[in-house]
Amino acid sequence: MKYLDVRIRQPDWMLHPMQEFIRYDDAVRYEELLTWNIQEGAGLEYELFYVEGDLERYREVIEGVESIRDYRIAPIDEKSFHVWACQETRPEDRSWRAAFADRNLLVVPPVRFDDAAAMGMTLVGEGEDLQAVLEELPADVETTVEEIGTYDRRGGTVAGTLTDRQLEAASTALQLGYYDVPRTATLADVAAELGCAESSASVALRRAQRAVFSWVLERYGGAVGTSTRSDGPVDS
Repeated sequence: MKYLDVRIRQPDWMLHPMQEFIRYDDAVRYEELLTWNIQEGAGLEYELFYVEGDLERYREVIEGVESIRDYRIAPIDEKSFHVWACQETRPEDRSWRAAFADRNLLVVPPVRFDDAAAMGMTLVGEGEDLQAVLEELPADVETTVEEIGTYDRRGGTVAGTLTDRQLEAASTALQLGYYDVPRTATLADVAAELGCAESSASVALRRAQRAVFSWVLERYGGAVGTSTRSDGPVDS
């Protein structure tokens, strides 16, 4: 079984009004679709979002979206909030979602929206189904494959960016208290537990830290550019 991290950028005509708002208004810095329930028979979908941005501006815009039947906004702090929405499924949404229909795959939450309203999502399934999605998305939908791999206990996750040795080093350091505040274990303690020199432990930890921060900032903040891991073509 494979996983695929892909970035999907829709053309303007296909955008949901709230996505258009994200793309052309700087009131929203980041948004995630945390979970959803699509009722095809009723033509309705229920969705829960996490949003970082201007709550009042967001409320003003969502109030005017015709396809949204009902919504609730729950503030978290001054810069973030949750949004629950019930809306009618639009023909434009069906046009690109058709590529996902009748496939043996899952979308792993959350779906991430950057400030250009492009969607970042992780798909899990058989290689042929993942490949079919890429091929059958409408031609004017831009797709960028960010990572492909075998879906195992770490596939498609932040831990998947680490080598086994880096994961062992980070896990050991955490368990011993190296990352506690105040620190309750030294680098020498970590090295002794790993059975290596302090310099080797230090390198492993620094590489693990860089990999984790790079993964998080690239995925959620777009702040750094790192090479993506690939295990080869999308196949079964």
